[in-house]
Amino acid sequence: MISLTVTAVVFGVVFLAELPDKTALAGLVLGTRYRASYVFAGVAAAFALHVALAVAAGSVLTLLPQQIVHALTGVLFLGGAAMLLLKKDEGEEEVRKPENQGFWKVSGAGFTLILVAEFGDLTQIMTANLAARYDDPLSVAVGAVLALWAVAGLGIVGGRALMRRVPLRLITQVAAVLMLGLGVWSLWEAVAG
Repeated sequence: MISLTVTAVVFGVVFLAELPDKTALAGLVLGTRYRASYVFAGVAAAFALHVALAVAAGSVLTLLPQQIVHALTGVLFLGGAAMLLLKKDEGEEEVRKPENQGFWKVSGAGFTLILVAEFGDLTQIMTANLAARYDDPLSVAVGAVLALWAVAGLGIVGGRALMRRVPLRLITQVAAVLMLGLGVWSLWEAVAG
């Protein structure tokens, strides 16, 4: 059974953390050069694989005593908040143009770019933390995948318009505050529990 509350929390946190990331910019670049549906298919498949790996790692953490899990996730969330607040703005990623613009070449380029660029990324670590925190792998996976797909879709289709209306720094700060709150909450539960 999927918990809508857990799914919504995970969606919000992962969406805000991923929005200012290099993935949205890479999706924007790919989306301006190639057919959007082909790009999205490759990017979506790579994100699904990343989420599966993150949820599996987070599920292993649930085998530890609850206080240790809360302490670990709290520290990792605080670290993630610090990374978001301290990171410098990134430029556009260079993306090589496939010679053939067919489905497999374009989706393969999107898949490979995301698979490599996002491995061990902040949102993958956050997803593992959320899976450990909530001990609800399916709800966490659904929330994380939907958030990452939403960011990819925005990046591919409407990234330029969004970036003109909402400052990237503001999005980063909101994501950092959410992560800071989750980190403090997790540490409080570790101490109080």
